[in-house]
Amino acid sequence: MDHIATAVDPFVFRLSIFVLAVFVGYYVVWSVTPALHTPLMSVTNAISSVIVVGALLAVGVSLAGDDNGPLWARALGFVALVFASVNIFGGFLVTQRMLAMYQKKKK
Repeated sequence: MDHIATAVDPFVFRLSIFVLAVFVGYYVVWSVTPALHTPLMSVTNAISSVIVVGALLAVGVSLAGDDNGPLWARALGFVALVFASVNIFGGFLVTQRMLAMYQKKKK
């Protein structure tokens, strides 16, 4: 069977998926009840940890072999690693403060 040619540019296709993901994420986060914000923070920390694994692969796998890969890829991997690490650390601090609000205060 012959392949059907499409006129959709791959960049436009990926951009439209990104825009749809932004809208879906916005409406999902703002429709969460306040009691569920702490579990939502935990899930975003888990997603950031997956980004850290990908960034470590982008930075470190090329160092294990003979081919170092392009410098820009390793630099972007390092930047992603730093930003995701800061995001995880801040997320855990915010989650800890949110959980502390539910504890009874000592008299």
